[in-house]
Amino acid sequence: MELDRISLPAINQFASLYLKQEAPVTDFFHYQLTEEDVYQQRVADLNNRSFMRDSLVDCIESYMGTLPKSEMVATSLRKLKDERSTVVIGGQQAGLLTGPLYTIHKVISIIKLAEQKEKELGIPVVPVFWIAGEDHDFLEVNHVYVKSDEMMEKKTYPEKMLEKRMISDIEFDHQQMKHWVEKLFANMEETEHTNQLLRFVHEAIDRSVTITDFFTSLIHSLFSQYGLLLVDAAHPSLRRLESSFFKQMIERTEEITASVQEAQQTVTTHSFKQMIELSPQAANLFIYENNERLLLEYDRARELFIRKSGGIQYSREELLHLLECHPEKFSNNVVTRPLMQEWLFPTLAFIAGPGEIAYWAELKNVFELFEMKMPPIEARLNMTLIERNIVSDLQELNISLDSALIHGVEKEQELFWQSVRDDHFHELIASVQTSLMEHYDMFEERAKRLHKGTLPIIEKNRQFHLQQLQFLEKKTDDMLKRQHEDVLSKYVRVQQALKPGGAPQERIWNVFYFLNKYGLDVVDELMKLDYVFNGEHQVVKI
Repeated sequence: MELDRISLPAINQFASLYLKQEAPVTDFFHYQLTEEDVYQQRVADLNNRSFMRDSLVDCIESYMGTLPKSEMVATSLRKLKDERSTVVIGGQQAGLLTGPLYTIHKVISIIKLAEQKEKELGIPVVPVFWIAGEDHDFLEVNHVYVKSDEMMEKKTYPEKMLEKRMISDIEFDHQQMKHWVEKLFANMEETEHTNQLLRFVHEAIDRSVTITDFFTSLIHSLFSQYGLLLVDAAHPSLRRLESSFFKQMIERTEEITASVQEAQQTVTTHSFKQMIELSPQAANLFIYENNERLLLEYDRARELFIRKSGGIQYSREELLHLLECHPEKFSNNVVTRPLMQEWLFPTLAFIAGPGEIAYWAELKNVFELFEMKMPPIEARLNMTLIERNIVSDLQELNISLDSALIHGVEKEQELFWQSVRDDHFHELIASVQTSLMEHYDMFEERAKRLHKGTLPIIEKNRQFHLQQLQFLEKKTDDMLKRQHEDVLSKYVRVQQALKPGGAPQERIWNVFYFLNKYGLDVVDELMKLDYVFNGEHQVVKI
């Protein structure tokens, strides 16, 4: 593998300014990454706080206990107990077959930054991946895209989920999951690695009960040798550990919402779009009832926590009592999840995607409300994996990689097609069609006066001739496309590889395409590369 770095614009203006560490964006965060001693400052700030390290380690050990043993994971757990240790943390939903590539990029970012900071600071730095198993949007994680002839094809896992059940509570049928996976692999090129990879996935399925289990097992198998710790936000033992902080959130509901809205006003005065949708009644908590994850609001007039659409209500005292008896029923929203992570973990840095950077900017005041600082926010590595044949295609098409990554190549493809397309033939067809339609109009006018019964026949003939002309036009284009198939296919391959459907590769492609083609060693090869966290785009040539 070979690593190149290029400068590409971020997908949103806010993230772009943050990567450059420019004002006013930097004012919305507690730490500025351009300061040489920013991480020494962060360590000093963490040393003034206390953490439930032993209980946290017990919780993670409990969660990871069913996974294959890993000495490096055991080492990370021992490190986390060390009072000097910190963590680099980030998270994502539990996607099928690990979800889009950016999930893998985020895991790599967490591990590599932890390695770098441990060497720089001389203290233990542990990589932690926070699985958002409490999320209930199954449609967001129940599919994978696979490569087809001209576009990426969405393959959805067929089991339905009608309730708003947490992903960590969604159990799956093992035979159906294996069948679905086998169908996915049948859409891929069979290679020397395919059978091994299928066994690898089947073993993960056999170890799993829920969708989150399946995700966890795959991530653990791919990254355990790098000491990655995994924690599920929905794990009951974690909920018990979090209960005292949930209590503070319930008691300070109105203050939390007011703090976020105050920060949002500051952000929007600089013409940035508000990222977190937050009503004045937001309670910023979910409750889990009858396998449904329900968002709570706070009714100030009645001093009740209610479901917006009705059906449930709690007084503050009733909600606190429920928390004491059943902490597993509670979960965070986009506002309180970062607070909970910061309260639990001695976080040296948080790894964020572009959208996360933008919404964390609205949380500075609420962190201060709980006398905490937002950790330094490091943008996850933005990466594109580019195969050698795609590099060759770009060279032959005389298109720069930068341009292809930013814009795709559809414009160049259309220009090429227009240059070889027989415009004169199309003009002749258009001329014939215009003349023919004019004559059919005359037929209709005559028939309306003298032969009304023939009107349906005239219309049928009109449509027949239109279809025949369109058929002729299409067949002519098809013949020309076959003549220029070699060049046109290059455009299609490049677009599909780098900008599928106009989206970045990492949002559509899945890592198992590359694992199937190049083997499980792909992950280890990616981990050997020398990444730099400076906002540049990482191009990995395979």
